[in-house]
Amino acid sequence: MTATAAPAPVVRAGGSRQFAGTGVLLRFALRRDRVMIPVWVAVNALMVLSMPNTLKGLYATPAERADLLRQVSGNTSLRAMVGPVFDDSLGALTAWRVGMYAAALAAVMSLLVVVRHTRDEEESGRQEMVSSGMVGRRAPLTAALLAAAVANTALALVVTAGLAGQGATGALVFGLGIAGAGMVFATMAAIVAQLTESARLARGLTAAVLGAAFVLRAAGDSASDDGSSVLTWLSPLGWLEELRAFAAERWWVLLLLAVATALQGWAAYELAGRRDVGMSFLPTRPGPAVGRLGTAGALAWRLQRGGVAGWSLGFFLAGVVYGGMTDGAAKLVGDNERAREIFQRMGGQSGLTDAFLAAMVGMLGLIAALYVVSSVLRLSAEETSGRAEPVLAGAVGRLRWAAGHLVIAFGGSVLIMLLAGLGFAVGYGRQVGPVLGACLVQVCAVWVIGGIAVLLYGVLPRGAVAAWGVAGAVLLIGWIGPALNVPQPVLDLSPFGHLPKLPGGAMDWTPVGILLALAATLVAAGLAGLRRRDLTT
Repeated sequence: MTATAAPAPVVRAGGSRQFAGTGVLLRFALRRDRVMIPVWVAVNALMVLSMPNTLKGLYATPAERADLLRQVSGNTSLRAMVGPVFDDSLGALTAWRVGMYAAALAAVMSLLVVVRHTRDEEESGRQEMVSSGMVGRRAPLTAALLAAAVANTALALVVTAGLAGQGATGALVFGLGIAGAGMVFATMAAIVAQLTESARLARGLTAAVLGAAFVLRAAGDSASDDGSSVLTWLSPLGWLEELRAFAAERWWVLLLLAVATALQGWAAYELAGRRDVGMSFLPTRPGPAVGRLGTAGALAWRLQRGGVAGWSLGFFLAGVVYGGMTDGAAKLVGDNERAREIFQRMGGQSGLTDAFLAAMVGMLGLIAALYVVSSVLRLSAEETSGRAEPVLAGAVGRLRWAAGHLVIAFGGSVLIMLLAGLGFAVGYGRQVGPVLGACLVQVCAVWVIGGIAVLLYGVLPRGAVAAWGVAGAVLLIGWIGPALNVPQPVLDLSPFGHLPKLPGGAMDWTPVGILLALAATLVAAGLAGLRRRDLTT
């Protein structure tokens, strides 16, 4: 199938008729996202707004902050991870420490919102029904982009208000920069949604562009300590640091974000006007498929192998980067007791190098929880799209069908953590066995999160998306909790809080066994619910 020209006269009429119904669709989109958008905004804003107090505790005096600037300038691995720093004020250090990650989270939020209200709607067939009414051809895309704009505006307002005490001008520039980066990837997702027939592929391709932008910025920042590298300027994430919030702000860089957003939005509208609803410019090729698909497991692998490959490569590269940072991080912390305390809370009471390695391994474990949720919820996507029904109509039972996807979800988490450990071995070059063991220990906590996703899908299929909330809460506790000195009972709400802190700590098999038993129980309960309920459509 190929994209075909739009024959309807309404499309060619121009004017407001092409946008008829945009307001209604926008209200509907915001109502559907009334939980997702506030959660994303709150998590992102909490990460940013908690940083000034954390940095104040770490580097209380101007001399300590000036020394930090000197160390960052000579630490290429740290610059590759978080970028260069341009001033020693708390505001500038906040922009340096979390700006890149805040922009990346805003980009992920934006691409999810846009794809959900464009390609997802077309893939499910709902858009065709909506378009049969008094709805203009460009109204759905406009509503999706406006929903992303509302989310990013809310984030910018919260960040600006929260950081105003560090400098109103810098806070405004920083907030607008984060929102601008989010809108760049919102319009990028709008383009990709016109090119592909699959919402999953649209999300994956846009996320790949985001990953490429991060790599470009990292390569540029490692080569230059002042952000002057051409590679940094080629990345939209690099534009955020080029704004130099709280440090002689460059307002004109905001024009780059605005122009990129406008040009990509224009391209998305042009593409949307040249195809029929449900079609795409890069349609999925019809069969026959290459190779055998004789079992439900083989079909699951065919559907998920691209995701497994992408996560595997990403974790291996992350392990290489974190491994290469290990020595530099130890030198950067030096005698700073507060920084040492944070690393030890994340990584256990051991030597600083072991604590840093344990903290980074734990961070990858938290991210692996996102993989297992994504892979498990592929079952939900197959069911709600109607593709599972013809598979189950044959000689395939529900448990056998689900088992194919769950093997990939749980087995894939082992694979990506193993590759992360190999990446550490390449980047750090020492303690290969202990680091590999530390990575594999994370798997039992990852499986608990996967078990929760299976339980929600099997028992409450319409609420299965709440598994993302569980994974996000665990990520938030593990990432920000130690820096905010959160009480230990709160940290213990996460399964990762019960794992032995390896390498460097003592191995304790009791919590590992308990977590594995809990994961098995959750999976069994979820599969029992799947056997007893009706399929959803």
